[in-house]
Amino acid sequence: MNSIPSDFKPGRAPNSEAPEHDSAPGVLRGQVWLTVQTRQAQRLIRGRNGSTDKPAIIGLMGFADRLRVIWQAARSDDPYADWWLIKVHEALGRVRDLVSTEQAVLDAQLEQLTALEVAVAESLKPYRIALQFANPYAYRGAQMIAEYDTFVRMLLTAHHVGLLDSSSMEGLLNTCARKIRGAFAVPQGYHFLSVDRDSMKQGTAKASRARQLMGDVPEDVLNGAHQAPLVPRKIRYPEEAAKYIRLKPVDSPQKADSSASVNDDISST
Repeated sequence: MNSIPSDFKPGRAPNSEAPEHDSAPGVLRGQVWLTVQTRQAQRLIRGRNGSTDKPAIIGLMGFADRLRVIWQAARSDDPYADWWLIKVHEALGRVRDLVSTEQAVLDAQLEQLTALEVAVAESLKPYRIALQFANPYAYRGAQMIAEYDTFVRMLLTAHHVGLLDSSSMEGLLNTCARKIRGAFAVPQGYHFLSVDRDSMKQGTAKASRARQLMGDVPEDVLNGAHQAPLVPRKIRYPEEAAKYIRLKPVDSPQKADSSASVNDDISST
């Protein structure tokens, strides 16, 4: 007598093909690269470590790393994280508008060279780096650097053909770079304290600590009426889960690596 396989079920032949849903497409994977052609833009990617003589400068990588914390906190309904995403969105927008405006002025000046046909300078060996960020605002920061890189190339070209003197060129280079560094420093003012909207309503000790460190959340942010255009889907994480997503509450104000004047530059743009 033939034995019956233990996994046999009536109405389905043994070793039959898997159901159609088992052959669904796998998880999507992609890759993003940032390419820049100027040293000025390259320096904004990594930033600079602090020393006894020079303060640290927050670059794109430090910006993205701190944003990861804010993004995850916003996912767990932290109203301060939502507020900081708004601040980041607005800071990036102001800097990109500034660079775009200055570039439009340069475009108009280059177009006035009726007797010359000027090609914008290009690097023979561009710098290329792979990006793996956990939130869209880090990629917007990368796009801001790419736009600044194009602007720097145009500035150097305009100086080369005599449209700008050295002082004007250096002034524009430094002003825009300072604004970018200021935007990258915005997340440094956020402190992860495991608060959410419920704890804010209840007036817990953590909520009081958050107010002490970061001020009062605007009412329209607290009630959800005002949000950044890009926000994560809300997921309530248990407090014990913080260690698994690399979020650590802070007990004291964090010393920002950038000076207050850098943040003032952003707010005054």
